[in-house]
Amino acid sequence: MTRILAAPALLGFALASSSTFALEQAAGPVSFARDIAPILLEHCDSCHRPDGPAPFSLTTYDDAKRRARQIAEVTKSRYMPPWKPEPGYGEFVAERLLTEAQIELIERWVQGGALEGERGDVPQLQTWPVGWQLGQPDLVLTLPEYVLAPGGEGDVFRNFAVPVPITGTRYVRGLEFRPDNRSIHHANIFVDRTPTSRRLDEEDPLPGYKGLISRSAMFPDGHFLGWTPGQAPPLGPDRLAWRLDAGSDLLVQLHLQSTGKAEGIQPSIGLFFADEPPTEIPVIVRLGRQSHDIPPGEKAYVVRDSYDLPVEAEVHAVQPHAHYRASEVRAWALLPDGTRRWLIYIRKWDFNWQDQYRYRTPFWLPAGTTLNLEYTYDNSADNPRNPDVPPKRVVWGFRSADEMGDLWVQLMTGSEQEMRVLARDSRRKMITEDIVGLETQIRVNPDYAAIRNDAALLYIENGQADRAVPHFEQVTRLEPHSAAAQFNLGNALEAAGKRQEAVARYREAVKLDPTYVRAHAALANALFLQGQAKEATAHYRELARLDPTSLEAHFNLGSALMAVGRFNEALPALRRALELKNDFPEAHYNLARVYANLTQTAEAVRHLRAAVELRADWLPALGQLAWLLATHADAGVLDPEEAVRLATRAAELSRGADAEILDSLAAAYAAAGRFEDAVRTAAEAAALAARSSPDLAAQIRARLGLYRNGQRVVISGR
Repeated sequence: MTRILAAPALLGFALASSSTFALEQAAGPVSFARDIAPILLEHCDSCHRPDGPAPFSLTTYDDAKRRARQIAEVTKSRYMPPWKPEPGYGEFVAERLLTEAQIELIERWVQGGALEGERGDVPQLQTWPVGWQLGQPDLVLTLPEYVLAPGGEGDVFRNFAVPVPITGTRYVRGLEFRPDNRSIHHANIFVDRTPTSRRLDEEDPLPGYKGLISRSAMFPDGHFLGWTPGQAPPLGPDRLAWRLDAGSDLLVQLHLQSTGKAEGIQPSIGLFFADEPPTEIPVIVRLGRQSHDIPPGEKAYVVRDSYDLPVEAEVHAVQPHAHYRASEVRAWALLPDGTRRWLIYIRKWDFNWQDQYRYRTPFWLPAGTTLNLEYTYDNSADNPRNPDVPPKRVVWGFRSADEMGDLWVQLMTGSEQEMRVLARDSRRKMITEDIVGLETQIRVNPDYAAIRNDAALLYIENGQADRAVPHFEQVTRLEPHSAAAQFNLGNALEAAGKRQEAVARYREAVKLDPTYVRAHAALANALFLQGQAKEATAHYRELARLDPTSLEAHFNLGSALMAVGRFNEALPALRRALELKNDFPEAHYNLARVYANLTQTAEAVRHLRAAVELRADWLPALGQLAWLLATHADAGVLDPEEAVRLATRAAELSRGADAEILDSLAAAYAAAGRFEDAVRTAAEAAALAARSSPDLAAQIRARLGLYRNGQRVVISGR
């Protein structure tokens, strides 16, 4: 998706400093040295300097004089500095605005002949950092070199999956993008925790890939990542760092513009790590509709959207995004008391100058506030930025030739619980609208498999698996030799409750690609749930062979073998699962059951204790451990008091509604010599079991007879 920030068009001015240059009315003719150079130094030279991101320098008199008339024109029209928000509709950090007095002074300088003045009056040039502006990064990632053709391609969007060589989880408090070429118009940066973007990159013979960004590539929680000329976002505090996991890739989308010659493009990204995990996590809410259908010639096509805040939230930043035909953007908050507070207003939208806008002073909005967004589009021949001549019908879409209209709002909440509520609620809204946009694109491009895949995955996430199935079915027709297509369809069918049909698709996926690990896993799981443990075991074995480090493979293999009574074969598989993850309570529990069936009770107790330590409130482990400690014949295993304690806790957790837990408690009471309690509890357990499990009820009644005769249960396992 093309979420463009800002980029240089003609002149690129720096971020304004916190203090505004105080102008005095010149006593004589306006000169460059005394009057104009200070303005350029403060507002222009961060981009317009030797080796800067702008196409030319303005640091000397000769530089400025050659473009004097152009400077006057673009500043008077406020095309430059490139600052789009209207004053008075939100106060933002680093506003790039010249005062009326500064603009007038530039005009007088040009009208007076663009005089140089006394060279000694020129202020000292700022020393710009060589290398990284924020200091030496903790980790530098360099993109593979991509050669931009000398011309004829127009705007080029290229996506690069950049592996992040870290172990474990790190937290990032700052990112600096270092361009190496003026052809880079802007960059958007996402994080992909899956191998999807990497595969797309590998499938393209050139560095990077052209086309859609996978939905697995996202902004990190609550943060915008990108670069525009002149930007150098400051390092943030550790408390607002964002998470970066081992195995993740940065997905870097570059917007490139031809310079008329071949260009080697190879930027770098510097990451600055935090010492501690974040304590505050922002949430991004996206406003915007995806049902655009703009007729040719329409001069004022309006798209509106709104969102009601479910919790109180503090607004920190906004980032609008649209394409060439947008003409105006309005966004405001309507508070429950009727108060209207502007978020941003852009009267003259410009595709080439999109940015992230951070408020000077973040502000709170109460729960129930409605965030409102309104975009106006001009799809007429009068719009000089309209890419279609003559104008054509335009729908919502990812390409810059299509249209969009979003506003990303960064919010903070007062608590983690409220953050989760906001994140979940806003995610629901965004998924619903994303589905609308993808269906719009499918109507235009019915044979675009990637879009159908995205739509189907969102339907599944939205709990509408039945709507996903037709899209995945169409993908299997478009890509008949794709194992992934068959696997995805199987997933959708299983989610829709059609497990038998899902199994058939999983089988087809494995047939098309016998090494497809996820298909083997899904097929084995589905077979196991259908009671076909023997065939499931074969696929678990193959899965373990294909991926010896797969925890799921070894655990499920051991569990399947245990289910069919092949305990000796189950033992090494479950042991291997624990080698891969020792703090895995389910593996300890199943291993305990295997040992109990092999009459190795001491080992069974050891693993049950481990399971209970890891999951203190896990009823099956508590009940089984209490049973062994209460009923075993070996005095070295028997521990009636602990059995009573464990079983009592389990009974409290289950509120006395679990017959097996009460059965264990009765056995524990008997082992402790408390036969009246054992009789009472066993009677309750038998009555409870009779409602759903006659066999268990009969077993409990038999034990009840022992308790009435003052005898405890003595067995090695159950």
